[in-house]
Amino acid sequence: VFGSARIRPEDPLYAQVRDLARDLSALGCDVITGGGPGLMQAANEGAQAGDPEDKLRSVGIRIGLPFEQGANPFVEKLYTHETFFTRLHQFIRLSDAYVVVPGGIGTTLETLMVWQLLQVEHLQGIPLVTIGPMWRELVGWATRNMAEGELHLASPEDMHLPTCVDTPAEAVAAVAACRRSWAERRATP
Repeated sequence: VFGSARIRPEDPLYAQVRDLARDLSALGCDVITGGGPGLMQAANEGAQAGDPEDKLRSVGIRIGLPFEQGANPFVEKLYTHETFFTRLHQFIRLSDAYVVVPGGIGTTLETLMVWQLLQVEHLQGIPLVTIGPMWRELVGWATRNMAEGELHLASPEDMHLPTCVDTPAEAVAAVAACRRSWAERRATP
């Protein structure tokens, strides 16, 4: 789950992301975040709430920044990196799905990196699910300026790599559909 460090626990968005991660955990998903405050904390908190038997992991992948100290209290397994590059590489290696909630520049960087890896097929069959209008607007901007523009900087198919949804429930449904597809492929000899 990629999302903002700036959202406070009293914000309604915090509760929505906590519930999203709870539902993903209830599906049997480990939840991985940046391990910091805000929506990352909400997701790690939800991961624990959705896993009362403690069979799954609530993971934080931190970056050493002078203004963010320590992991949030809901992280069970912590990794710390000195660079954003190695941190993002570990996110990519450990994740079978990416769910993007509102965030700033860091969240946008993470989202665009996953989108690009899907575009060049370094990642295949892995969902990139974005929640909310800001991400739908980003995909719309990319479509207008890259795929439909005069220069044809990207293929129209590339604009369909992110799955844009409006609610956390739709995101959970998208991840659940991918999990079913993976299970069917594994069951087929």
